[in-house]
Amino acid sequence: MRLEIHGSELAAATAAAALSWVGHQVHWVPHASMPWPRLLEVDWLKREPDLMAGLQEGRELGTLTVAGSDTPHPGAIDILWLALSPEQRDEAGDLVEQAATGHGGALMLINNSTFPVGETERLESRLGAPERRAVALVDMLEEGRAWASFTRPGRWLLGCDDDHAEAQVRELLRAFNRRRDVVQRMPRRAAELTKLATIGMLATRISYMNEIAGLADSLGVDVEHVRQGMGADSRIGYEYLYPGCGFGGPNFSRDLMRLADVQEASGRHSALLEQVLDINEQVKETLFRKLWTHFHGRLEGRTLAIWGAAFKPGSARIDHAPVLTLLKALWAQGVRVRLHDPAATAALRAEVGDQPLLELFDADPYAACEGADALMLVTEWKHYWNPDWARLAGQLREGLLLDGRNIYDPSHVASWGLSYRGIGRRADPAQTSSR
Repeated sequence: MRLEIHGSELAAATAAAALSWVGHQVHWVPHASMPWPRLLEVDWLKREPDLMAGLQEGRELGTLTVAGSDTPHPGAIDILWLALSPEQRDEAGDLVEQAATGHGGALMLINNSTFPVGETERLESRLGAPERRAVALVDMLEEGRAWASFTRPGRWLLGCDDDHAEAQVRELLRAFNRRRDVVQRMPRRAAELTKLATIGMLATRISYMNEIAGLADSLGVDVEHVRQGMGADSRIGYEYLYPGCGFGGPNFSRDLMRLADVQEASGRHSALLEQVLDINEQVKETLFRKLWTHFHGRLEGRTLAIWGAAFKPGSARIDHAPVLTLLKALWAQGVRVRLHDPAATAALRAEVGDQPLLELFDADPYAACEGADALMLVTEWKHYWNPDWARLAGQLREGLLLDGRNIYDPSHVASWGLSYRGIGRRADPAQTSSR
């Protein structure tokens, strides 16, 4: 099939690479705010496993052209694919109308953007001909494994009210739908709302566990026992039951706000969603409060090492990341920060600018710990999971480890003579004999 893909989101780049990889003729038009030369430089795209290689292969095969760099394939297109950011919603209607005018004959619109509920229907009205259809293909990509989640999907959520359009989408995605049928069809508005409702449910589970972790702290209970007990209940399961120092990310946070907007626009204020968002913002300061308590409020002049800045492992992005809230609180108290992250230091430097209380490291995580009073784990990159405990114990002057993701065994940490502070976790005194 012949496609024109619009947008500079991760969803647009992944669709362009994957669909051209399997033989479709794709012309990708990045958004004017992030044209192709700039996209080539952004860390989040370069660090996505296999994605840049997929884009390069498509261009070498001649199945992918990119606006601003290549000459597009001549002739009409079969599918117009939109993967725009929510902020670009106002442009979408004019873009659809221009494409519909410029391409005669049959044309289908695939809305892969996270827009308000009902937007796919509104965009269909701009296609100009009654036989032209628009469907909502919900963006289900996971940042850090976008190529894998597109080419080996767990499911495709398709909002579609027309059998012919469904058949066309199935043919488009046939190469990624061979092991089992992963296409789940429902009405367009239902699919759009399902995406937002799913994000809301996941956020609710995270925030609820963070509330339970705070209660466990107050009651002297290790929240890990509670988490395992809850997860073993088949009605609940283990997914998204891990307490931590807050969630972030460009899509997760943005989609939550979109759900809140939908609620308000419908006249149905959601006290629950408001609480979820409030809890998340409060929990981003949990590690700071634990640091404050440990040192009895005397933080000025201290040095803190931080491991991790990205909103999640595998990403170079820091959008709404907990580290941003933590840094503001730490600097307000005059704390010097030595921060290591293997991918996100460039994004952090661009966000905070020249900050005299911040030193960044992207090579050796132990270099960030030199001269530090304490270490704070914020993002659970895999190479942080099994550190050289003897080395850390010798580096940290006050021997304090704050575990914002509960990835360490409190008793094991304590056995090295370090003081452990997690999110609702505590060491078992019977297992903490110092080495």
